[in-house]
Amino acid sequence: MKVEILSVGTELLLGQIVNSNAADIGSRLALAGLDHYHQAVVGDNLDRVAAAIRHAVERSDAVIITGGIGPTQDDITRESICAAAGVEMEFSNAYAERLRSWWARRDRPMPETNLRQAEYPAGADLIDNPKGTAPGLRLRIGPAWVFALPGVPQEMLPMVDGSVIPFLLEASDRAGAAIESVVLRTYGESESRIAEILDDVFESSVNPTMAFLASAAEIMVRLTARAATAEAALDLIVPFEQEVRERLGRLVFASGMEPVESMVLAAAGEHGWTIGTAESATGGLVAARLTAIPGASATYRGSIIAYTTELKHELLDVGGAMVQDLGVVSEQTAIAMAQGGAVRLGVDVCVAVTGSAGPDPLELEVGTMIVAVRTPDAVKAKTLRLPGDRERVRTYATTAALQMLRLALAGEWWH
Repeated sequence: MKVEILSVGTELLLGQIVNSNAADIGSRLALAGLDHYHQAVVGDNLDRVAAAIRHAVERSDAVIITGGIGPTQDDITRESICAAAGVEMEFSNAYAERLRSWWARRDRPMPETNLRQAEYPAGADLIDNPKGTAPGLRLRIGPAWVFALPGVPQEMLPMVDGSVIPFLLEASDRAGAAIESVVLRTYGESESRIAEILDDVFESSVNPTMAFLASAAEIMVRLTARAATAEAALDLIVPFEQEVRERLGRLVFASGMEPVESMVLAAAGEHGWTIGTAESATGGLVAARLTAIPGASATYRGSIIAYTTELKHELLDVGGAMVQDLGVVSEQTAIAMAQGGAVRLGVDVCVAVTGSAGPDPLELEVGTMIVAVRTPDAVKAKTLRLPGDRERVRTYATTAALQMLRLALAGEWWH
């Protein structure tokens, strides 16, 4: 099953919006074991979008289109699909009533232009949008399936996960070949080092195949097999996975896509411990990751964001003399933040982050980030040298804080 991504929107061509949708969909296709050879971006022009669709269906088994299915005049993806497929536009009275009900529940008058979202190319199935008003579309054009989804990531990604990927996997099975994947998640080494450790395994394997995916300081190793049945494909993966695990050892911390923050909360719950965060350079990003998990309140109590030196002293009891002698960006300061956070928040475990995220250096070179974890058993800190710009450094530091918290809760700490 070859899947192509077509992103619609002049704003993407102008660089006004970064095309994160293609990256997000691409990673999901890779994890699902679906082949993905082409991506394209086209502006809001009916003829050009229709031509791009016709070209895509000639070389791919499925095309996922994002953008251009909203209610405004420049949303022309539906019309472009009609032109590419040679079909007329139809109107769903049932979906129009659904739109009216959606607006009525919010005590707001519905602009009549929203009824454009009830239009669909003849023969298309509507895909439910649980997060918004624009339904997705699924239509067969020649030998290929064409999907049209909203451009808003918060609406589009649940539709990809809940409807598009499952449909494509089922369609692949009906074609006589089951595709199964196992994802091993690693932390603590670079993508290039992981690839080096597994080089001979990678080169010698045809089925299963291996791929490396870097994501926010984690490196995922995806093992994918094809066979007549799902069970047979998984059987092919078993010895392959065992070899990879033996090579990588404790670098592998999980399989599947359970986020590390969920693992942290579960581990704390098993201990009966509560968690708090004390953040400076990350500005609450660690807390945001933890509180994004449903049920986090059973374990997580709260955060202190002490961005200035004065607040580190007032809220976290970080000694002024310590900061003066050792600096804000020091392991001793991070440890004091973790200990002070544990006391002030009344928690058993506290993770603290301080550092120099950039763009200008703070005491030490940009990318120097320090994480400290305090548990009832011990308190330790580690200095990290992280690459990239400010956003990337903060993202990597957030993942590092969660990973070091995971290790501390497991009693393994870190090397």
